Amino acid sequence: MKKLKIATWNINSVRLRIGLVCRLLKEHSPDVLCLQETKCPPGQFPSSPLKELGYTHIAESGQAGYHGVAIVSRLPLNQIAVRSFCQKQDCRHIAAVIGEREPIIIHNLYVPAGGDEPDRTINEKFGHKLDFVAELEHWFGNGSVPEKHHGIVVGDLNIAPLENDVWSHKQLLKIVSHTPVETTGLIQAQKAGNWVDLIRQHIPAEEKVYTWWSYRAHDWELSNRGRRLDHIWATPDLAKRSKGIEILREARGWTQPSDHVPVMATVGLS
Repeated sequence: MKKLKIATWNINSVRLRIGLVCRLLKEHSPDVLCLQETKCPPGQFPSSPLKELGYTHIAESGQAGYHGVAIVSRLPLNQIAVRSFCQKQDCRHIAAVIGEREPIIIHNLYVPAGGDEPDRTINEKFGHKLDFVAELEHWFGNGSVPEKHHGIVVGDLNIAPLENDVWSHKQLLKIVSHTPVETTGLIQAQKAGNWVDLIRQHIPAEEKVYTWWSYRAHDWELSNRGRRLDHIWATPDLAKRSKGIEILREARGWTQPSDHVPVMATVGLS
């Protein structure tokens, strides 16, 4: 392989939307697809249609009804591991290594949404989110990428960190996903691991970019009140080889869609 194409997508129930997953794989052919919010208990992941498409390597961590992450790959997955955050076994992380001569560790994350009220004194979910991101910062700064490995972080991080990652910076400053305490925390976590934001490497910070549009919108496309909640980060040496980013906005209009759309990055390999 001379390049790697990796995709991330909060699918919002993999069993309900397995047809959309197959459509993505058929039409865009990523080498690796990382899914979040699979909502799938262990042993019930719909692997058969994926394997028929050549994605024979699957690592997943799931539970009934909530959360869940998975890595679906055409390439062998090695050293599969899961990490628990905030002393909760809630299936929000899975990692795997691809490649041998030039190993890349992929971390697939689903950060807590944080509820509706941005005040941890009255909203336990928001406190959980802040603690999760703080633990990410510590971990990223202390060995999330093994020696002599490249690294990629993907996932629904549930935070839109920059002003143009939301439809209205001013109006969303007190809305969970764009409050200053969240955005500051995520940026600190990114810096701790020296991660490069591949989306913003290719799309200037002055441009609006979204990956999520609420189900509550009567016409999501017309109102276009989106947020960039889904991210792909890479270690600097790998980021230098990044060939491009694709945000599949059209997937939000597919039949029975997720409220998130797939994001794909292509990086060159030596």
